Amino acid sequence: MIKFTAIPITLDAAAGDSTAPRTITGIAVPWDTVATVSGGEKVMFKRGAFDLNAKPARLLENHDGRPIGIVTEIIDLENGLGFTASFARSQQADNVVELIQMSAYDSVSVGAVPRKFKYDKNGVMIVSSADLQELSVVAVPAYADAIIDSIAASEPDPEVEEESTEPQPDTSLQEETMSQETQVEASTPDVIPTTIFAAARREFKLPSPAEYISSYLKGGHEFAQMNENIRAAAPDVITTDTPGILPTPILAPVYNNFRGLRPVVDAIGAKAMPAGGKIFIRPEVTTHTSMAVQSAENAALQSGTFVVYNNQVTKNTYGGYVTISEQDMDWTDPNVLSLVLDDMSRIYANQTDDVAADALVAGATTTAVLSDANLLLADKVVAFVYDAAATILSASNGNLPTHLFVSSDVFASLGKLSDSSLRPLFPQTGPMNAYGQMSPASTESVAFGLRVVVDRNFAAKTMIVGEASGFEIFEQQKGAISIDNPSTLSRTIAFRGYFATLMIDPTKFVKRVTA
Repeated sequence: MIKFTAIPITLDAAAGDSTAPRTITGIAVPWDTVATVSGGEKVMFKRGAFDLNAKPARLLENHDGRPIGIVTEIIDLENGLGFTASFARSQQADNVVELIQMSAYDSVSVGAVPRKFKYDKNGVMIVSSADLQELSVVAVPAYADAIIDSIAASEPDPEVEEESTEPQPDTSLQEETMSQETQVEASTPDVIPTTIFAAARREFKLPSPAEYISSYLKGGHEFAQMNENIRAAAPDVITTDTPGILPTPILAPVYNNFRGLRPVVDAIGAKAMPAGGKIFIRPEVTTHTSMAVQSAENAALQSGTFVVYNNQVTKNTYGGYVTISEQDMDWTDPNVLSLVLDDMSRIYANQTDDVAADALVAGATTTAVLSDANLLLADKVVAFVYDAAATILSASNGNLPTHLFVSSDVFASLGKLSDSSLRPLFPQTGPMNAYGQMSPASTESVAFGLRVVVDRNFAAKTMIVGEASGFEIFEQQKGAISIDNPSTLSRTIAFRGYFATLMIDPTKFVKRVTA
């Protein structure tokens, strides 16, 4: 409940006339005026906040719960909530009238329950709807404009005995804390209205160091009260008041979702390049010697020829660079230089693997048909793999395949293959008689006894059965290099490497085609 307060008093009454009115009128709450209430809150009422047709509120003395009259009328005036209240014929009411006549009481304080309100950025509760519960005669108002304009009363009747009234418990509730701009509607059944007492809070003068130390030495209630007064007098400080000292933390490391994986390069293995020259020779035996049975004793043996072909391999340079300002390197945290180098290494790895994947597909010239429909049938896939193995065995002088190179879509198709009883062809648990083991969580798989190499750089529908030694990769990683640019206060950083591929024996590979 919010309790506010209303001041100058005049008394008009016919002496001894017990039928004369005993009323006060005035302003209870001025509109759009901020007041600090007894609990320390800052409150402001908007015009129209009170229901003029609500049940009449009680008239009390200092919010003590004992009625001394009733509020007979409230009016929505231009400058505030006007009121008229009548006193009861009781000793307590007579005493209050007497105190008003003496100017001991010159104000009123309202007790209101907020129904709809919000907080502005300064922490002021702005009430747009409230129930008036009671009006108390007080000496100190929360609002300077909350005053008693006049009083009309008769002389108290000495014959009238004090009316007995049962003390009523204070219905005030604990202060409700609301976040900024939070709306509380009266129709919300789960919201318990907060009672705020709006009797003015007396200004507290902060103690001097000597006074504080003296109170500390005394201890007990006096020191506890001083601490409470200091706490209540201190203004609220929230984060919106201190943006200049609020740090903006950065949670390291920096997230980078690009994975610099090289499935083809890792499966084949990269050989070292010779240091000199742009082109180097990779020798290959292309014609083998001959052997045959001796036709007779002392007869000539089978003559033969041995030919070594000089495959020429051209070195290619792959890399990239960025220019970073000196300020960016000095002021960033985490340091931008390490982040750039990390990203460069990832992109370099992916780029060189893409080159290797394309070269492998282009160099595998032996093909076999496996249509898209047949790729979904286990028996057709098994037949394709074994036929490819037989082709390699014959064409490459006795070699058998070691790897199965596939694109992402083919990897998914293989993992979904099942036999006629709907049992996975490549189960994760590896039961007896399985053709291999595959998992959607790993590219480290085995199918038909071949190591599965899944590479996102392969074009869709790629499937190659092959023996890895027939394709060669050469690389010299140079890493990062940098140079300062004094004229621009910056540094140019490059990441590079030499990379080359050679399909030295295409007979060791069979590539799938769809038609």
